[in-house]
Amino acid sequence: MNDFTTIPDYGLSWLEASGDHADIVLSTRVRLARNLQGHAFGPRARVNDREAVLSLFKTAVERAETLTSGTLLEMPDVATRTRRILLERRLVTKDLLGEEESGPPRGAAVHLSSRDPISVMVNEEDHLRVQSLLSGLRIREAWRMVDRLDEELGRELPYAYHPEFGFLTSCPTNVGSGLRASVFMHLPGLVLTKEIAKVLQGLGQVGLTFRGLYGEGSEVVGNFFQVSNQTTLGKTEEDLVDHLDKVARQVIQYEVQARQVLLRDARGVTEDKIWRAYGLLRYARSLSFEELMNLLSGVRLGLSLKLLPGLRVYTLNKMLIFTQPAHLEQAAGRELPSSESDTHRAAYVRRVLASEGDVTSDGASATDELPNESPDGR
Repeated sequence: MNDFTTIPDYGLSWLEASGDHADIVLSTRVRLARNLQGHAFGPRARVNDREAVLSLFKTAVERAETLTSGTLLEMPDVATRTRRILLERRLVTKDLLGEEESGPPRGAAVHLSSRDPISVMVNEEDHLRVQSLLSGLRIREAWRMVDRLDEELGRELPYAYHPEFGFLTSCPTNVGSGLRASVFMHLPGLVLTKEIAKVLQGLGQVGLTFRGLYGEGSEVVGNFFQVSNQTTLGKTEEDLVDHLDKVARQVIQYEVQARQVLLRDARGVTEDKIWRAYGLLRYARSLSFEELMNLLSGVRLGLSLKLLPGLRVYTLNKMLIFTQPAHLEQAAGRELPSSESDTHRAAYVRRVLASEGDVTSDGASATDELPNESPDGR
């Protein structure tokens, strides 16, 4: 059975915070939905359909230059914790993992490239979901990556395509190009200035929508929003990519302006919020993931406004991934009840912040002023 050793570094390249506006846009994802002719897809797909699709994909991968190096993980053969880690890294979806009681269905798989930040989910809601995940605002680059792989696979696989409607998909909202692009944004300025409702309403008026960390059906926490297109029918991939890029840049501009308003009109309150958040993260002995996300929002804002020196965006991005339950259990080497998970999460955060070097509000080093912690961070 495949375990964590199969995927130690997959899905983590976006943490590097190297893309445009990385302090506001954590990551960009572009995903293409594709189905194959002659096989039922969506809820109608039976085991023989899924297994036939997987077999065809395996053959196509051997001829796809983009995926010459990588790993194919068939979900029923992957250890439970590793499947959860894949989910926490946003490399797979809950749909691909199936029901918790019965586990992933036969034929469900994900192919991870060891060379590029690109992957393919097999037999999720659609037969294939080709996706890329990059740091910062890089929609066009993410699109070019999936487009190249889509062309390679399309030369080998009989895509379900209608001359009038375009690519056929399980969900009507994806029919056409089958493209869903999203940017994962941190918008505390708009939330604190109470402008966020107006911005989110505006997104709906221009054909976009927003979700939480894990996409559709997940709640927004910590002022982190996934902004994406809603429909694809009647629009080219280039149109959808350009539209999202244009709107995302407008939202970034609004967020920057809101942050400047906070500095101008409520600097004292803003600084207090930021340093309280840092203090709680630095010394807390128990943190739920939701509480962590809310506190990270304040610290991330402080870093962006240069009110909290001595930290890196990369460090804060790492916390989003490695403080999630399955990652904590992997580090601990065992299952963790909720209460223990909260203490391990707090200990991890304390260790990371201590390794960055603590600073006081005037920018001086405060490492020598901190109480010593035991080797396990408690």
